[in-house]
Amino acid sequence: MKFIGRDYELNSLERLYAEDSFQFVVMYGRRRVGKTRLLSEFCKGKDAIFFVAEEYNDKMALEKFSRKILEYYGMSEFMPAFDSWEKAFLFLDKQAQSKQTILIIDEFPYIVAANNSIPSLLQNVIDHNLKSSKLFMVVCGSSMSFMEKEILSYKSPLYGRRTAQMKIEPFDFFDSAKFFPRYSVEDKVAAYGIVGGIPQYLLKFSDDFSIEENIKSSILDKSSYLHDEPSILLKQELRQPALYNSIIEAIATGSSKLNEIATKVGEDNSKCSNYIKSLMELQIVEKEIPVGEKESSRKTLYSIKDSLFRFWYRFVFNNIGLIEQEMIEYMYENKIKPELNDFLGSTFEKVCIEDLKRRNKSMELPFVFEKIGRWWGNNPYTKREEEIDILAVARNSALICECKWRNQPTDIKVVNSLIEKSNMLKYENKYYMFFAKSGFTQDVLRFSKDNERIMLVDFGMGNSRT
Repeated sequence: MKFIGRDYELNSLERLYAEDSFQFVVMYGRRRVGKTRLLSEFCKGKDAIFFVAEEYNDKMALEKFSRKILEYYGMSEFMPAFDSWEKAFLFLDKQAQSKQTILIIDEFPYIVAANNSIPSLLQNVIDHNLKSSKLFMVVCGSSMSFMEKEILSYKSPLYGRRTAQMKIEPFDFFDSAKFFPRYSVEDKVAAYGIVGGIPQYLLKFSDDFSIEENIKSSILDKSSYLHDEPSILLKQELRQPALYNSIIEAIATGSSKLNEIATKVGEDNSKCSNYIKSLMELQIVEKEIPVGEKESSRKTLYSIKDSLFRFWYRFVFNNIGLIEQEMIEYMYENKIKPELNDFLGSTFEKVCIEDLKRRNKSMELPFVFEKIGRWWGNNPYTKREEEIDILAVARNSALICECKWRNQPTDIKVVNSLIEKSNMLKYENKYYMFFAKSGFTQDVLRFSKDNERIMLVDFGMGNSRT
């Protein structure tokens, strides 16, 4: 399939490559996010040694690394494997003194797990040898906590040696949508809400089939790749998946505060907090605080960040029995279809935030916002809890947004309600944006035409009136 997205990352790598000098790039991101494919795309047409580490002991890992290097230089038939990692890197240093060469070490944490002295050894070789070479070295890893703590942190021997670092994030909606050029906007949002922005997951859906057909064949079918993917990923990354399963399910089914989650799973708050932290490091769960609140806010909520996990724990985890009985049609019609539109409501809010970030970058909004997210809290005028779908702010300016994922046009009541709620926000300049799946009533169109502070985005049509 044609390579999609990652323009920023590719341009950054190409810019470093053009310097024709030693580079030490640290790249990391969660599993399946497309790091290897990105690096393969970058290496096209260039002299590159691409080594993918596996879970071997130190001796076997060194032998495989040696073989990859010697095969690249045509020396494998008459040179034995290097007897130390240091000699392997010194050999590369000598070869790259006059000729630029790319060395990719994918899944670098596996090598360090087998030999924890490698970061110190590599630090020494970089400082005394490689700095003067033309080696373009990239160490890549899926264990984000390892890469951040053992490679990038102040305590790491390799601290300060990197020439660049790249955290590879899942695609946003707009790049994810490129996988489905024949889908309607509504179906693109649905696909994004179900599998998210992970390239390997997106490839399992096809716009040759409907969203319903994709769900049935690619998730509910027990032989499909995505059917057990969340469970497999947890077992790969975590030692005690049982409690993690319970925490994720609690969040996916509506428990969003720490005490609610702890009560639901029957554990104390501190234990749950530690487990949630691990899930956040894996980018499965995220913490939310209202825009403008401090990090320590008591209003903190937790939600499922990974779309496939959110879908799987909402619809699949508790219905495994039906899947085992191969009752796929029954499960879709009775468990998924009635709730799917509601499920996609929060996905639509996420899509709208991503749309606003793009507009902000291209300076299309009334002001450049510095913070964006949801807002919730007590309304001092009505004495009740209020929620605002999206609030984007900068100094004395606020963009206040409502997102409506429903089959009816957004009416004037929605507009008036948001304007009324905004009275509790103490910003000097207030602007309003309304995102709608099914367009707007004539009353809303007329009202917005006469009010330059109101902007409408009709997502169903893929366009906007601002």
